[in-house]
Amino acid sequence: MIDSLKCFVTVVELSSLSKAAVQLEMAVSSVSRKIDALEQELGARLLFRSSRQVVVTDAGERFLPRARNILAELADGKNAVQELDSEPRGLLTVTAPAAFGRLHVAPAIAAFLQRHPLIEVDLHVSDEVVDLSARRVDVAVRAGVLPASELVATRLAGLNRVVSASPAYLERHGWPQSPEDLLRHQCLTVSGRVAPRGWWRFEGVNGNQPLAVKGKLRCDDTDSLLHAAISGAGIVHLANWLVSDAIVAGQLVPIFPMDPVERSEIPPRRDPGEAAIHAVHMPGRSNQAKAQLLIRHLREFFGSPPYWDVAMEAAGAGERRAP
Repeated sequence: MIDSLKCFVTVVELSSLSKAAVQLEMAVSSVSRKIDALEQELGARLLFRSSRQVVVTDAGERFLPRARNILAELADGKNAVQELDSEPRGLLTVTAPAAFGRLHVAPAIAAFLQRHPLIEVDLHVSDEVVDLSARRVDVAVRAGVLPASELVATRLAGLNRVVSASPAYLERHGWPQSPEDLLRHQCLTVSGRVAPRGWWRFEGVNGNQPLAVKGKLRCDDTDSLLHAAISGAGIVHLANWLVSDAIVAGQLVPIFPMDPVERSEIPPRRDPGEAAIHAVHMPGRSNQAKAQLLIRHLREFFGSPPYWDVAMEAAGAGERRAP
C-alpha cells in the first residue's frame, strides 16, 4: 500500500509514468501495476494514463493531499522511532516574535544546533501569530498572555516592562518621581496596532488602567522606539528582555525601582492570565520528542531567572534612583 501511494504521488508530481519509474528506480510496468492495485483498493480511478500523458481524475485530485499526508506522517513516525535509539535528527520548524527572535531565540538555537548536529531548524521570525494546527510548525515562541487553546504551553521566562530613558533626556527634562509624572513627559508610544497588555499600566495607579501618556513620536515597531529612547527622544515602557542590553550599557536608565529578581528552585504558582514568554506546541505531533528537546534547551539557555534580568541586576539597575 505504501509503495502504491509513493508511485501515485510521484507520477502526479512528474506527470509521467516513465519519469516516475526512473526516480523510483522501478520498471514502468511495476509503477503501473502499483497504481492499478491502489485504484482497485480504493474502488476509484485516480489517473487516466496513455503513452503520451497522465491526467489526474477528480477522485485523484481529492485523494492526492491525503496520500501526501500519509507519506509525510509515515516519514515523521519513522524519524520519531529512530530517535529513541539514536542521536536526534531531522527538521524542526520554529516561529518567534521578530525582536525577541533576533535577540534571544536565534542565539539559543545556534547553541542548540551545536549540541545536536544532526538536527536542522527552520526559524521564522515574525510578529504574525501562526496557527499551528493549520501549518506544520513544531514550536512557537510567544510573548504576552496566551489565549485558551489546545496547545501545550511551557513558560520560559517572565515578561516585565521597564520605564526607562536616556541619561541625556533625564538631564534635560528632569526625573519623574511617580508614574503620574509621566503625563508631563515625552513618552514614546505604539501606533498602528493595539498596544500590548501592560503598557503604561502601574499597580494601584489610575485604577490599574493605562495612563494616557503622550509624546511627539509614535511608532508601530518596538525596536525603533528603543533606539529613539537611546537617542534621547523620550521615555519608553518596554519589555525587560528588550531594554536589558541598553540598561547594562548605560544607554538607558530605569526611572522607577525594578522588581527584585526571583531566585527559587521551586517555581511560584502563576496566574494563567500573566504575561510571559512561552513555548507552545501541538500535542500528538510526530516531531514532539524533538520539540520538547528544543523547549528544554530554551529554558536552560534563558535561565531562571533569565539572563537579561540577571545582567540588569548585576549592573545595579534595580537600585537606581533619581539624582
